Amino acid sequence: MDTNTAIIASMVIPLLACVSNLLHGEARPGLRDGITLLAAMATFGCVLSILMGNGGTPTEAFTLLTVMPGLEIAFSVEPLGLLFALIASGLWVVVHLYAIGYMRGNNEDNHARFFAAFCFSIVATLGIAFSANMFSLFIFYEMLTLATYPLVAHKGTEEAKQGARVYVGILLGTSIGFQLVAIIWTYVIAGTLDFTPGGILADKGMSAGLVAVLLGLYAFGIGKAALMPFHKWLPSAMVAPTPVSALLHAVAVVKAGVFTILKVGIYIFGIDFLAETSASQWLMWLAAFSILSASMVAMTKDNLKARLAYSTVSQLSYITLGMALATSMGVIGGGLHIVMHAFGKITLFMCAGAIYVATHKTEIKQMTGLGRVMPVTYIAFLVGSLSIIGLPPLGGSWSKWNLMIAAADTQQLFMIAALIISSLLNVAYLLPIVAKGFFLTDETNNADAGIREAPFWCVAPPVFTALGCILLFIYAGEIQAFLMPITEVR
Repeated sequence: MDTNTAIIASMVIPLLACVSNLLHGEARPGLRDGITLLAAMATFGCVLSILMGNGGTPTEAFTLLTVMPGLEIAFSVEPLGLLFALIASGLWVVVHLYAIGYMRGNNEDNHARFFAAFCFSIVATLGIAFSANMFSLFIFYEMLTLATYPLVAHKGTEEAKQGARVYVGILLGTSIGFQLVAIIWTYVIAGTLDFTPGGILADKGMSAGLVAVLLGLYAFGIGKAALMPFHKWLPSAMVAPTPVSALLHAVAVVKAGVFTILKVGIYIFGIDFLAETSASQWLMWLAAFSILSASMVAMTKDNLKARLAYSTVSQLSYITLGMALATSMGVIGGGLHIVMHAFGKITLFMCAGAIYVATHKTEIKQMTGLGRVMPVTYIAFLVGSLSIIGLPPLGGSWSKWNLMIAAADTQQLFMIAALIISSLLNVAYLLPIVAKGFFLTDETNNADAGIREAPFWCVAPPVFTALGCILLFIYAGEIQAFLMPITEVR
């Protein structure tokens, strides 16, 4: 299969799976879920075939549809996009298996609608990953918002509907109010929206002040990156079922946000141009503020998913900081953190869902002693936590190390301090959950109450991703080498 065919197939297959879910409905759940699993595996296979075929070597864009001259829906391959596509398609397989176990174990309704929306979200995510220009990316970015809205509102309660309204309101409001303006401005100045190594704005006569303003429109317009103060949609969306939280935090939505941040920094502005104009200095400080303040808010949350949500707000700003440092090591560190955070945070959310399926407990204060009756889940949670904290031998240590090296290269000592303090705050809000589960006195007699591990398909996926956190430590060098071409100007 040639590269262009594989790109199209990677989006058509989940689209067909979406239709299959709607056609089968609730009548034949085994067949419906089996077809979706095969589609997920086939989609991952298509993306793998691209990797095997060209190893991430950038390809020429091919146009699917021309809206008007200079505005095409076009696709291409480059290392950062291919890495994102591999994460999204690969973790879709894992999350789908987990979602089957969760939805059945928790007796959720409307499985067909749920999985259909999930499949369409993957279509949009892969469209973002392979977009060859900012126009194409924006179209799929908006599709992803609309596709995930019914997932956030899935439970149908007033709380779920309100959370979904906040979710879609902020994401659509920022993308239309800021990002679309930035895209139009870029097109007027540069005459193109193509993703170009070295950027497309360097020789357009823009003052440093205007460059900073344009960057601000992009940064705040990419609401999925959850940069403060446009982050409230993320904790609001935690009313959704846990597989949706895993989708939001690891597979699709927030990763689409920070992926877009990196693409804009690397291929629209250009890292060298940002460094020369110092236009990203303010964004660096805002990212550091988001890293620290979101971590401190996380410490105050007793609801487990809410704590993990604010943790995600903090961790996403690591990637924004990597771009704002405007160095090769910074963007490589940001790209690495997309991978490391994906595996670490999806592990934590799936463990939270497993705890809920087994116990229906949502508050950390209710979870005393659960580690002794759910040891596999809690050990997986510990591994995911240590990766998020950034301790060897887990993958998260390498991305944080790269970001600190980038901050040292630019003599940004406060940014190094922010990263170190953030890791200590990670310890403060994650490890007590594990300690409470294993070491504190169990006053609720969970063992006597018959509480045991959640069903197999709620436990096996987080164990798999926890092992992935360890493997990523070993193979981080290969991922870094794979990403290096994105820093080259051709």
